[in-house]
Amino acid sequence: MSDRPPEVGRFPWTHQAMIGLARIRVPLGFAFGVVVLGLAQPTARTLVIGGAVACVGEALRIWAAGHLNKSREVASSGPYRWLAHPLYVGSSAMGAGLAVASGSILAALLIAVYLGTTLTFAVKHEEAFLRRTFGDRYDRYRRAGVVDVQRRFSLAQAIANREHRAVAGLAVAVLLLLLKAMYNGSFWRAAGTRIVKPGG
Repeated sequence: MSDRPPEVGRFPWTHQAMIGLARIRVPLGFAFGVVVLGLAQPTARTLVIGGAVACVGEALRIWAAGHLNKSREVASSGPYRWLAHPLYVGSSAMGAGLAVASGSILAALLIAVYLGTTLTFAVKHEEAFLRRTFGDRYDRYRRAGVVDVQRRFSLAQAIANREHRAVAGLAVAVLLLLLKAMYNGSFWRAAGTRIVKPGG
């Protein structure tokens, strides 16, 4: 009896759901982002702590993207030696950081729902593709950590994998939260600056 997990193809509705979610993941992320920004109540403290956590997550993503040759091999160097899905782990850390930075429990819950749903489907879809494409090579990697390819980190490879877009997205998200904190006055209060209202 095989210990290989069942292929997603045996469950057509699951496969279609994963494909559908993969297609709308980015626009869905923008929609969630707008709602999160509306709910956010960031402060200087939450921005510093959350921003640091998010940067660690993005650093992991950059490291992973610099070792990933998509659809051509089973990545097993860099962070892939210890984590099967370092890009998604990095995304989760980024999400956790932005949840902290938002300073809002409701915003954090929305981020958790979005990431929990989309990343779960993404992992299942990716693993089905890798097993279908690489068969035993992927199973050996997952089962025993077999390393077929040793390579050094390549910034050019990370850029080829479009990781600079994730960096830009994180920068925009943090900037928007910073602007909201400044607009609400929480940033200046934390900095010890007295806010003078017109006519006050």
